[in-house]
Amino acid sequence: MKYKLKHQTLYTYVNAVHNYQSVLCLQPRNSANQVCQNFKIEIEPKPSKIYSREDYFGNIQHYFSIHQAHTTLKVVVSSEIEVLNNAVRPYNPISCIETTAKINASSKLRAELLLYQLPSQYVVWDEEVKDFAKTCLIPNESLFNGVLNLIKKIFTDFQFKSGVTNINTPIKTVLRERRGVCQDFSHLAIACIRSMGIPARYVSGYIETLPPKGKPKLEGSDASHAWISVYIPEMGWCEFDPTNNMIPGQRHIITAYGRDFADVSPLKGIIFSSGEHKVKVEVDVIPVV
Repeated sequence: MKYKLKHQTLYTYVNAVHNYQSVLCLQPRNSANQVCQNFKIEIEPKPSKIYSREDYFGNIQHYFSIHQAHTTLKVVVSSEIEVLNNAVRPYNPISCIETTAKINASSKLRAELLLYQLPSQYVVWDEEVKDFAKTCLIPNESLFNGVLNLIKKIFTDFQFKSGVTNINTPIKTVLRERRGVCQDFSHLAIACIRSMGIPARYVSGYIETLPPKGKPKLEGSDASHAWISVYIPEMGWCEFDPTNNMIPGQRHIITAYGRDFADVSPLKGIIFSSGEHKVKVEVDVIPVV
């Protein structure tokens, strides 16, 4: 599948901003399963220069600063993506307990995966979260099937509802109220998996949304998306989408990997100003025939 991707962010400030420092994490990754071409960033007001670098996780980040006074900031990122057919991986029925034993038996593997087993800024857990995890991740049963059961449970038992949570909403609140958005469900799933000693990471990106039958697709109606990746011995990193109860395929576009949202925030920065601001985000994922 080939797509044209456009991600537009518009900030509107009550009072003028005199200095703005920002970092973007919006460039889709290149991998064996995905190719990003013609990547472009357009910013108004225009910064003097945009710097790019690869972060610890292999994501491409862009840095810029604006030193002129402005009351609006518009950032438009566009690219062309080709998502390739994923080769079918040999299934490994390794259990949860066998997975942790195999990781612990290799000092190299243990060091490589440790940061995906530990708590992180938005992924913490307690006994309540661990008890929820144990209903799906059975020590002596298949890890792959256990994760499938976990994302199915989240999809079935939780309500997708925007506006009831924000990025700082604790996982325990999401677990108690049984509602949230893709970020919440991904953080919860990762917390469950890590609580069992198994490495899991956060995936940010996009998913092509399909309009109701017979209806046109509205411009800007797509959205950023999040899902998870779990390390399974002999299979490597395997991805799962708890929001949609599916294994990601050609409709998923990967932007970045990290421990949680904090590592892959699409746009974050520091402003020198006062007063409130509003933000509007529009995303288009358009298939190319």
